[in-house]
Amino acid sequence: QVRLVESGGGLVQAGASLRLSCVGSEPTFSRSAFGWFRQAPGKDREFVIALNSGGTRKLYKDSVKGRFTISKDFANKTVYLQMNSLIPEDTGVYYCASAVSIGPFQREGSYDYWGQGTQVTVSS
Repeated sequence: QVRLVESGGGLVQAGASLRLSCVGSEPTFSRSAFGWFRQAPGKDREFVIALNSGGTRKLYKDSVKGRFTISKDFANKTVYLQMNSLIPEDTGVYYCASAVSIGPFQREGSYDYWGQGTQVTVSS
């Protein structure tokens, strides 16, 4: 059974950093693209960042460019979201998702599996 488990969320002050982890149990991990989405209170879930299956191409939401990055550890079947210079607008539940399709990876419908989410709260 495919599972994605996120961790690393928490409460931080503006300007701080967090690293989220997403551990995959799927046999298709190595050929899956991965994305991170987030959902702020009272808002729809939105795309944040994505990485292609080979770990060579990244897509970013404009507001996180230069602050967030994504990486893939093939050996440990883990995808990381490094978040720097956090701002209160980054607050939300962050979800990891995997896709064996070709995208587009900004769309939720491109993803096959989702994690349960991890809460990130940034105080001002």
